[in-house]
Amino acid sequence: MFEGMAKKKYRTIDLFAGIGGLRLGFETFGCETVFSSEWDPAAQSMYEANFCERPFGDINDIEPNDIPDHDILLAGFPCQPFSIAGKGLGFADTRGTLFFNIEAILEAKKPKAFLLENVKRLTTHDNGRTFGVILEKLKARGYTVYHKVFNALHFGLPQKRERIYIVGFLDPLQFEFPTPLGHYNL
Repeated sequence: MFEGMAKKKYRTIDLFAGIGGLRLGFETFGCETVFSSEWDPAAQSMYEANFCERPFGDINDIEPNDIPDHDILLAGFPCQPFSIAGKGLGFADTRGTLFFNIEAILEAKKPKAFLLENVKRLTTHDNGRTFGVILEKLKARGYTVYHKVFNALHFGLPQKRERIYIVGFLDPLQFEFPTPLGHYNL
């Protein structure tokens, strides 16, 4: 049907990249990572070993307009401010304000889509007000936003890891999250 047409390669950025878990999934489907950022030196070294490139350091040290143009923004932004294991300070914790870096990049670069990942408790932190602010900010940037909590255990992984996934699209479109497998593999 599309013979002779080059398949578009989507360009992604990988923020709060850790060792590159989000990137792996998107590259499996042909995406090209054009920028990554991770402040932790040990995670940077592992990321470099995994992908032969060292991520940019602290996202606070780069202007949003200096980030390369991209189609999809990926970010597993810091969860400690919202986690049961953390102090629960939310936006009062400096790490909690890093979401606003994502917002600034979305405003400056207008990627077609984004995927954000965080702990399940983000949805209930401060009686849901924190999550409400996040959704409001994303929608104010012009995105149609969807979110859902998933447990990795239900997708074939032998680990109970509940996370909120937030996806957004600049062009309104109907989106459905995948259906859990309902089991795990050992």
